[in-house]
Amino acid sequence: MSEALNVDLSTNIIDIFTGETWSEKQQKRFVRLAPEIDGMEMLYTNEQNPNKLFTLKILCWGLRENGEIDGLVPWLDKIVPCTEIDDPLQGTWQGYYDPGIEQIFFEAPEHKVSELDAAADYYQYEVENEDDVIQEISDNIGTHAVLSGDQFQSITLAEVVSWRLKANGDMSAMLIDEKLVETTPVLPGDPCLFSANEREDFQYFFQHHIANKLKEKDPEAIAAIASLMNNGAQ
Repeated sequence: MSEALNVDLSTNIIDIFTGETWSEKQQKRFVRLAPEIDGMEMLYTNEQNPNKLFTLKILCWGLRENGEIDGLVPWLDKIVPCTEIDDPLQGTWQGYYDPGIEQIFFEAPEHKVSELDAAADYYQYEVENEDDVIQEISDNIGTHAVLSGDQFQSITLAEVVSWRLKANGDMSAMLIDEKLVETTPVLPGDPCLFSANEREDFQYFFQHHIANKLKEKDPEAIAAIASLMNNGAQ
């Protein structure tokens, strides 16, 4: 008589890109977000300016299934945990920074930890599939999506209205489809919003100060676009 085997496949399925098992990846998915409303920033360095510290406004704080909490920022073409930014050329995470008290720290602030833990306990979602949206937050740092379908010969800057967190932990930047706008202002959850990733010409995210420079055709901002284009082609 053959003997049945009881095997937990979730511990044997490996992501070929990260080397993580399915269960490890599940534990790292984000389950709750808390918008950053006090202007805290990420500190980073890059290879071109090794002796300088740069800052980038934090969009929100994310709670993972395993209880870990990270700051999140729009970085190049995706939303990224600050602690996972590790590219010498583009940038390497060095810590968090509170400009109000000029303090550097390396873990999520206690008030955000408390907020996320309490919200996760309160909101218990039952989802039918991994693409279900479990939370949507406003973009309060002026993020813009850069759209270009002709190798940056021309660009369009689209304001990001909100970010949607799905049950699988993925986040999507939501843009306005002007043809579907029925009421203004356009708020999170509006039917006219669509994910930036649905656009084949979506390229990168920029915060408002860079987006404004691009609108003004600032030479340094144009040079930054050219640099990204060249790096992407390599």
